[in-house]
Amino acid sequence: MTRLSVPEGSLFGLANLPYGVYSIAGGPRRIATRLGDHVVDLGLLLGTEGEDAVFDEPTLNGFMAQGHARWVAVRTRLQEAVAGEVPDDAVHPLAEVALHLPFEVADYVDFYASEHHASNLGRLFRPDNPDPLMPNWKHLPVGYHGRSASVVVSGTDIVRPSGQRKGPQDPAPVFGPSVRLDIEAELGFVVGTGNAMGEPIPVGEAEQHIFGAVLFNDWSARDIQAWEYVPLGPNLGKSFASTVSPWVVPLLALEAARVATPTQEPAVLPYLAMEGGPWGLDIDLEVEWNGEVVSRPPYAAMYWSPAQMLAHLTVNGAPTRTGDLFASGTISGPEKDQRGAFIELTWGGAEPIVVKGEERTFLQDGDEVALLASAPGADGSRIGFGEARGRIVPAS
Repeated sequence: MTRLSVPEGSLFGLANLPYGVYSIAGGPRRIATRLGDHVVDLGLLLGTEGEDAVFDEPTLNGFMAQGHARWVAVRTRLQEAVAGEVPDDAVHPLAEVALHLPFEVADYVDFYASEHHASNLGRLFRPDNPDPLMPNWKHLPVGYHGRSASVVVSGTDIVRPSGQRKGPQDPAPVFGPSVRLDIEAELGFVVGTGNAMGEPIPVGEAEQHIFGAVLFNDWSARDIQAWEYVPLGPNLGKSFASTVSPWVVPLLALEAARVATPTQEPAVLPYLAMEGGPWGLDIDLEVEWNGEVVSRPPYAAMYWSPAQMLAHLTVNGAPTRTGDLFASGTISGPEKDQRGAFIELTWGGAEPIVVKGEERTFLQDGDEVALLASAPGADGSRIGFGEARGRIVPAS
């Protein structure tokens, strides 16, 4: 048996205890939590009998499907267990394990919940329109469906996508690798228990269904997107890859990070109205481009609450399932250094930024982008999300 210590200032203390999936030397995938710089196997720590049999599975889906009361009970047990003596064979140094996609993604929806991001793109694409927001934007959380099969875990290389594009000076469309490859720094929310078809999730019950949150990079080929998205929206410009962090931070761990969203005016329709007002999360992100921090987007600035996004997603009777993932859309704040996409940060490429001594606009082959984040935790601590990292490799 061993007693684990947590380095001072660690973002992975007892207030966090995220869930993930690891393996050692190509062995079986196992469910774990992280404490400090150690990975702790849940099956070996808590057992695999009865309800705990889900800890002997290769993804978090079985555990998530057990529901909110079970998540609360397991978190309490876990905090008590790791604070005492832990079986030696349950503990592994973080540096010696491989981390995997922690859950099987059932479906994926991406929203557009930042007023600052939506306004910036409106000014870029519709400069003559006095209102940068579309007429529906403050009435509902706008979103689109993406491809769950292309959600990958941090550390996976991203192949530069190819597709049709047509620039302003091109007489006809051309086909080839994207030349305006971008990122979108987002937060993703994982559905633990879904709803039956025809039975929407009320906004006040969303917390009973949301298991936790991950960092999310919605890689975007802006040139492909610009040519294809009218009138039906993003498709190939978004569907090639999305990167998530390997640790799911439980929503239960984010209680101290709750903040009010910005004021929502005009008043929302009743199905989106929340008693006491909509809640957001005080999460600070960093965007690293080739190891240099180029932006610090604040999630607290997001207009729409995660609860409102889930309520809107299901209000028409659409079902959700364990492992469904919905993302926030690009997180951007009011300042230039808080913009969560390079199309905003460089103003469509017209205002390059300097990265490692080079002027840059969009991503080049070999570039690596990492998203990192932290939030207030219990008892004055801070908790972390790990990272969502990806490197661009040439088109195949």
